[in-house]
Amino acid sequence: MLTGPQPRHSRRPLVSESPALPVRLNRGSTTPLAVQLAEELRTFAADGRLRSGDRLPSTRALATQLAVSRTVTAAAYEQLHAEGWIAGRHGSGTYVTTAPPGSPRARPRRARVAAPGAPSVDLRPGSPWIGGLDRSAWRRAWRGSADVTPLQRHERAGVPAYRAAVAEHLLRHRGLRVSGEYDEAGEGESVLATGGTTAAVAELAASVLHRGDLVAIEDPGYQRAVATFRAAGMRVVPVPVDADGLLLDAVPASAKVVYCSPAHQYPLGRRMSAGRRVELVERARRQGWLVVEDDYDGELRYDVAPLPLLAALAPDVVVHLGTTSKILTPTLGAGWMVAPPPVVTAVLEHRDNTGTTPAAAGQLVLVELARNGDLGRHLRKLRRELSERRALLVTALTADNVPVLGDDAGAHLVIPLPDTPTERAVIDAARTHHLVLDGLARHHQGKPTWSGIALGYAACSRTQLTEAIPTLVDLVTTT
Repeated sequence: MLTGPQPRHSRRPLVSESPALPVRLNRGSTTPLAVQLAEELRTFAADGRLRSGDRLPSTRALATQLAVSRTVTAAAYEQLHAEGWIAGRHGSGTYVTTAPPGSPRARPRRARVAAPGAPSVDLRPGSPWIGGLDRSAWRRAWRGSADVTPLQRHERAGVPAYRAAVAEHLLRHRGLRVSGEYDEAGEGESVLATGGTTAAVAELAASVLHRGDLVAIEDPGYQRAVATFRAAGMRVVPVPVDADGLLLDAVPASAKVVYCSPAHQYPLGRRMSAGRRVELVERARRQGWLVVEDDYDGELRYDVAPLPLLAALAPDVVVHLGTTSKILTPTLGAGWMVAPPPVVTAVLEHRDNTGTTPAAAGQLVLVELARNGDLGRHLRKLRRELSERRALLVTALTADNVPVLGDDAGAHLVIPLPDTPTERAVIDAARTHHLVLDGLARHHQGKPTWSGIALGYAACSRTQLTEAIPTLVDLVTTT
């Protein structure tokens, strides 16, 4: 080991000098100093005084230079990082990146052409952000779940600790108060473990419905639910949706089940309005419908608090379905059902008769994640990350006059297109750039009434997403 001065010819990493920053802050302004600082740095990057690759001073050094608190500089850097103007390099510092695609001040850029053999970037909705999982917490949860006494018999309603954890999750994150304990008398609401949303649909079809029963489903909508009901012998009727949700006048009075995703409609990304929710449950009571509430992306709301769940409005006619697949990972294979007592009884009888119960392993892992507080920490991190990704996309796309549909929620948005042929052309062209896209056409049961790209932003990395934006803009504006 060298302990003395190193020879003059030793190789040392080149460190970029921090450029001079003639920042001017108006302390008499009502605009917060952090906002002023972020705007100044944003302007420097846009007009060329800061160039891509320039190293910025540390938050402490800049705070000293400007005679402000470090809180001010840290807040400004966090905002610029979220917008894509700067990026950190481990052990090296903070650097200016290229101007975010679509920024009003961004210099002209060309769409990136992927190199032959480059890995595809998956921009389809429906996949979780597994890169954000704390691997230490993940390993700790699996170790903890293994340190339990093996089951002698199946827990037909699900592991009790899991049902209790789900009940707590629903109360804290969805505002739904339910019991995690199953009442053998069948009285009161209860949480049942499931193998996920599609598995729960299959159980409902097998235990509550009969062959030939009519099921109304949103169109466009969740095609796995459509296929599952049809495989069980149900007649599925597509029901159009508008800005407020399911068009109730299009639901046949003879329907047995109405299936919808009111929190973040899949795939259009809109929430069902409060008025439409009330109207739906009132009609359900009058017509004898059983409403299946698929809480797709229900935990991922960024602008306002979520509207009351249908299960909270009408627990007597609503079956609420949730899953860990989108907030954690499909690895667990764990979901839940909250249903009226007759439905709970029918599902449990079906499990007894068929010997099918959801696997306990994934349930036990979620119990450990919840018990250690890791589930709550992950959800907070997930909301923050996906909110920033959505803001990055919306800013870039709308700045290039690309329209965007969908609420400020969830893990995908929609880029509308004029027709289905254009949608197909964009998807095919994207494949040559190693981008995997999803169109709205395949989410219809019949002739498509909506055309566009359902753009997911959770499955890829933030860098992949940022680099894909110029190509996306080019494809949807020129194809």
